[in-house]
Amino acid sequence: MRSILSLLFLASILMMGCSQSMNPDIVRGSTYQYRGGFPEVRLSAIGLLDENDDPHISVAADIVYGSLVYKEVEGMQTANIALEVQILDQADTENIIDTERFTVTIEKEDPNITYSQEVFTFEKEIPVDPGDYQINLTVIDQNSGKHTTRSSNTFIPNPEDNISNLTNIRLLGKQVDEHQGAWLPITTYDVPGKVDSLKFVFQVTNNKSESPLTIDTELIRYESDTSVARPMHYNNYSPSNISYKGIEYDEEEVIQSSRRVLTQPGSVLVEFFFPQQGRGNYRFEVTASGDEDEEEPLFKARDFSVKSTNYPSIKTAQEMLGPLHYLMNDDEYERLSAINDSDSLKAEIDRFWLSNIGNKNEARSVIEMFYSRVEEANKQFSNFKEGWKTDTGMIYILFGPPWYVETHLDVMTWSYAYDRSDPEYNYTFQRSKLKSRFYPFDNYLLRRHQGYFNIQYQQIQLWLTGQILTRSI
Repeated sequence: MRSILSLLFLASILMMGCSQSMNPDIVRGSTYQYRGGFPEVRLSAIGLLDENDDPHISVAADIVYGSLVYKEVEGMQTANIALEVQILDQADTENIIDTERFTVTIEKEDPNITYSQEVFTFEKEIPVDPGDYQINLTVIDQNSGKHTTRSSNTFIPNPEDNISNLTNIRLLGKQVDEHQGAWLPITTYDVPGKVDSLKFVFQVTNNKSESPLTIDTELIRYESDTSVARPMHYNNYSPSNISYKGIEYDEEEVIQSSRRVLTQPGSVLVEFFFPQQGRGNYRFEVTASGDEDEEEPLFKARDFSVKSTNYPSIKTAQEMLGPLHYLMNDDEYERLSAINDSDSLKAEIDRFWLSNIGNKNEARSVIEMFYSRVEEANKQFSNFKEGWKTDTGMIYILFGPPWYVETHLDVMTWSYAYDRSDPEYNYTFQRSKLKSRFYPFDNYLLRRHQGYFNIQYQQIQLWLTGQILTRSI
């Protein structure tokens, strides 16, 4: 029963976050849409014109290695996947413009590939006519028979139209010590901190030779919440608190701005490069304007958030320490936070687990369960901050997926008991703001209560004693 209800819970989370940006002029990347046992796929698509003004859609997809099923073939871990790309008329999705099918074989010597959160990147350019399109990508794991479908919208300007156009913005990242320093698409809202450099790519078409086009760009940072979720028995957040508001789009800092004037007609591919920014929430926006008496300026933006080094994965000692905030007392957490050497910090974290649990094998199993939940929380509850830092992430890590989930308008209740009225095991969350085109995040805050002190304490003891392996609550 619990496993079935957990799957239902995951499905409900998918429904909350499956759509792309609610503002078509602001792209925020693909959501994670995590479902255990299914291929994890993140999709990005952008319509462009090549140097001959021939239109095409550039499709990029990240597929998580560890979400696939492998078979050992001649000493190699082998996964076989099929990818079906379907191009639909956005105005009439019954009208299929094109369908392409590709097969990929992934071979790795490392048997730990089944746990890897690294991604295989699939890229393909598909020629189409100018227009507005919906792109559906289905990834089929041929070893398991399970599949995942993701969708994205884009458009391609017509180079023969006597109007100016601005495409969506693609974000790419580069890590010098991986992939030979190649630029790879960033398909999600989240940018791992290990990325060294950022590149933004867009295209402008200006077919009015008598009218120059002015391109203004800005890289903006927004004030946002970075705090770890408060204990369950603390006071509720004040509406004036940044943790309540989540992110302040009215509080911005312009990191860099530029202006470029296009005098020549035709299509121009524009690229902007930036070093990796510090952790936080950002927007790269582009405004293209002609004469003052003409039509409204064109506007496009790409929002993104820089998070921890390997986000959404947990690999480094510093990444492992953060979520232990929910299990440690303040003094112990501060002591470990002051350790700068990664090896020393990792040794202290191991000592923390083993000194509490006592048995090395049990400790290893508890550690694996704990950080699996942290990574799942990152994929299910990520918004302007790491998913494990959210209130829903905290409850998910400590208690696991709820037995039941009920949502009504801006209120969500998680139940960990058959008695839905039991205050000890039913937790209510409320969104601080309704999701809209101006506020695209689900910021669910727990309705805290002093009576939760004992409940959270008892749950922490299950983790610290290893009893969490046999008792969920």
